Amino acid sequence: MSVQTTDIIWSKLRSHAGAYSLEAFAFVQEGLRFTVEEAAEREALEPSEGRHVSGQELCLGLREHAVREYGQLARTVLNSWGVRRTDDFGRIVFALVETGILRKSDDDSLGDFASVFDFDEAFGSTAMGLC
Repeated sequence: MSVQTTDIIWSKLRSHAGAYSLEAFAFVQEGLRFTVEEAAEREALEPSEGRHVSGQELCLGLREHAVREYGQLARTVLNSWGVRRTDDFGRIVFALVETGILRKSDDDSLGDFASVFDFDEAFGSTAMGLC
């Protein structure tokens, strides 16, 4: 992908989702792959079969992915990208849908991402076994 194409896509993403950093969009895409692979593994599906995940499932997968990738710094990293609530994950996902990068089902809505978990509880030292 050329720099110009990347700039155009980034501009479209920014117009749909606001002030989230490019890293937040990349993280959500990586986290989606992680979540789909984990779900396929649990259900003994071939990864190539694909599997739709709900907004709630994706939020939980993104939480796990953040903890695995960033450990104690997960919340700090997400906050630095403008991600402070699960609703933010939803806005990023729907911006990716609006620009044609991701697809959604007819049943998917932004409300699926509302208050799935509390960041204080999910990324606090107690939640991550750091006490």
